[in-house]
Parts: sequence; structure tokens; C-alpha cells
Amino acid sequence: MKSARRLTALIFSLAILSCNAKEPVMETSKEAPAEPTGKVEKTDEEWKKELTPEQYRILRQAGTEAANGAVYKEFKHQGEGSYHCAGCGALLFSSKEKFDSNCGWPSFYDPAKAQNVKTKKDISHGMIRVEVVCAKCDGHLGHVFEGEGFNTPTDKRYCINGGGLVFVPAKKDGAAEKKEEKKP
Repeated sequence: MKSARRLTALIFSLAILSCNAKEPVMETSKEAPAEPTGKVEKTDEEWKKELTPEQYRILRQAGTEAANGAVYKEFKHQGEGSYHCAGCGALLFSSKEKFDSNCGWPSFYDPAKAQNVKTKKDISHGMIRVEVVCAKCDGHLGHVFEGEGFNTPTDKRYCINGGGLVFVPAKKDGAAEKKEEKKP
């Protein structure tokens, strides 16, 4: 009888903890991370120590975050800035190539720094897709789709997991900051 009560209490405690678990968010930094100069190679244990569990799941295990989650909502409200790999700091995308495709994940029509983004054939889950990975650390970012009819310069949609990105807001120049201060 005591073990049944303990088991019930344990299950109840776990249920409460899971309800209180924070939904993943996209990391934001005031400063751009250092750009890697070469290939970034780390052991699995090093990645686990440096990344959050969600970043590790996305970048190292090719996971996918939930569609229309907190990360996507946050992405939709971010202004000008750049998006870097959460694993190695490589510049990947910018707000200049960002667009709202209404797919539930961050979308870009082109990388900001093409040499930091590579693609490869993905035949997982019974589908044929094109996977997008960070060229510096081989972190999984998402997939790219072509010919969907979006009114963008490339007609491509880089459908990216925001949990694998670090957003760096653009710095305002001194003149813009002074104008904002003078507004009533």
C-alpha cells in the first residue's frame, strides 16, 4: 500500500514538473559570437556540456522543434539583426532574408553568409528532402524547399529550427539613438 502511494505521489510530482517546464526559446545575445575560422569539431560530451538540451537535440540529433511554438512567435517579433549557429557562432542568416511563410518555423529565402551553410540529401522519415546544416560544425538547422511560389528573390524557403540559432539584434547608430531620445 505504501509503495502504491509513493508511486502515485511520484507520478503526480512528475506531472506538475512537466507542466511547469519552460518552453524553449531562441537564445539572444547583445554581441555577435566569435566567427569560427575553420571546422569546429567536438566530442559528443563537449557538445552536451555547451548546448542546452533542446539545442543539442536539434543541432546534434537532427531534431525538430514544435511548429508555432514560443520560438516561432519570438522570431516573428524580432527586428533587424543576425542569426548565428548556437553550436559554433557562425553567421547563418539575417533579418534581411527573413520572411513569414506561415509554416510555423523561422523562414529565410537565402543565407546571410553562404559559405557557412551547406545542404545535403535527407531521406529520413520516408521523405526526400534537402537538409540544411552549419558548414562549420555540421549542426542540423532544418530543411530548404524550392518552387513553393513565395514572392522572394530566390523562391526558396530555408525552414529553420529557431532553437538552433542565436539572434543578435542590430546595433543602432548614434544618430538613430539620439532621435529616439528626443521623441516626446
